[in-house]
Amino acid sequence: MAAWIMVLALTFSSSIDNLGVGISYGIRNIKISHLSNFIISIICFLFSVVGIYFGLWLSKILPGIMPVVIGSFLLVIIGLRIILLAIPRKVPVQETDGEVASAEINGLTKNIGKSGEIGFAESIFLGIGLSANALTNGLGAGLFGLNPIAICIAAAVGSFITVWGGVALGRKIAHVRIGKFTLGQFGTLISGTLLLVIAFAAFFD
Repeated sequence: MAAWIMVLALTFSSSIDNLGVGISYGIRNIKISHLSNFIISIICFLFSVVGIYFGLWLSKILPGIMPVVIGSFLLVIIGLRIILLAIPRKVPVQETDGEVASAEINGLTKNIGKSGEIGFAESIFLGIGLSANALTNGLGAGLFGLNPIAICIAAAVGSFITVWGGVALGRKIAHVRIGKFTLGQFGTLISGTLLLVIAFAAFFD
């Protein structure tokens, strides 16, 4: 698989959760200002930097094709986990991986209520909650030897665009479904499947 295609695919995969969270905030009519969104994207950038440089370091000390094997295995595990989170269940659960991240920090964002807009502290917590995929995807990208600058910038830009787009969409498509899946679940399913495709393509390249 061409390096630029992998960069775009990893960016899409790490950003799809941001879209889901943006939609969930839009549904609740909570605003995420450009400044708050910028803070979130910077945190995503930093997490990507940590992940990819750790991956590059591992790729130098691991022998032969081990970096590719480990990187592929890591993405398969992450992809399967994301797919399982997207599958509808009979019991009430958070509907998307992004919504899980949103729920985890929900207790830290209770003071949003009156203003209807997240503040500085909430932006930081939300950025950290959304950057787990950027960290692990960065680690995988580092093991594959991809360009670190391209990955980190793409992750930050992707984060900004998807959060902004998610909030805008959330106000209009609160209950859109694709088959048995909500829009957020369907996006999460695509994210997990894409990671599996990247993993197998890198392994058999």
